[in-house]
Amino acid sequence: MITGIQGIRFRRAAAVVVTTGAVLATGALTAAPAQAAVAVPTIVAKGGYLMNNANSSTLYGKAADTKLSTGSTTKIMTAKVVLATANLNLNTKVTIQKAYSDYIVANNASSARLIVGDKVTVRQLLYGLMLPSGCDAAYALADKFGTGTTRAARVKSFIAKMNSTARSLGMTNTKFDSFDGIGNGSNYSTPRDLTKLASNAMKSGAFRTIVKTQNFKEKVTTKTGGTRWMAWENTNKPLLSGYSGTIGIKTGSGPQAKYCLVFAATRNGKTVIGTVLASTSVATRTADAKKLMDYGFARLAG
Repeated sequence: MITGIQGIRFRRAAAVVVTTGAVLATGALTAAPAQAAVAVPTIVAKGGYLMNNANSSTLYGKAADTKLSTGSTTKIMTAKVVLATANLNLNTKVTIQKAYSDYIVANNASSARLIVGDKVTVRQLLYGLMLPSGCDAAYALADKFGTGTTRAARVKSFIAKMNSTARSLGMTNTKFDSFDGIGNGSNYSTPRDLTKLASNAMKSGAFRTIVKTQNFKEKVTTKTGGTRWMAWENTNKPLLSGYSGTIGIKTGSGPQAKYCLVFAATRNGKTVIGTVLASTSVATRTADAKKLMDYGFARLAG
């Protein structure tokens, strides 16, 4: 918690000087209240960054430009590339392929529990990507929005789009080699770069709506033409439900990445946005993010 020291007001008594036939008085002088000192927080994460979203000014940095594994925070870029697609129709249906579920099993990856043969809209896939952090949803989107005659070629071209987008955003210390963060040793970014990406992604109304959603339930069309319910809970719920003003954004974890979180919140008309990478648990990454946001709002209130 940020504690402040209340400013002490010093008042100089008016001096009254009597001269022949006149009285001269000086007005009371009041000093401005002293600015409260805001203590810089200590976080557990190896790297962290926070900025004022209004002007991209830095509010906090710890190893801000150190390259670290990103885990599923990679999926912010996956969503960004999809939402930047020209003439995008979010109601377009994608048929779930066996390759997507095989991939989940082979990598013991987080899943949106998509079923082979289901016809799922692009919008639903984006929820499945960002809420339960479905690597199957990420695969489906990469396959759908990549270009090429084979699935491998389409995925490769989609990842190329992720990297070209990173370059266009000035993410100079970032490289993606996967659509979901399960990389082949060359999937990395920095707290500053991921914050840049998140700030840009949050310009999309669809993205903002998705990442602030705590629970999602909708019907999808099954292989046989019927319907079934899909229901997902946001992995970022500890922050969304536990920090006033939170508007997202994405969790991440993994053997190399440890525990990551890209986050944003708005209070009193001011928005802060930031990243913590390589924290030690779900609880510590959430606590790290809260500390940084408390600090940022305290600075912006000064």
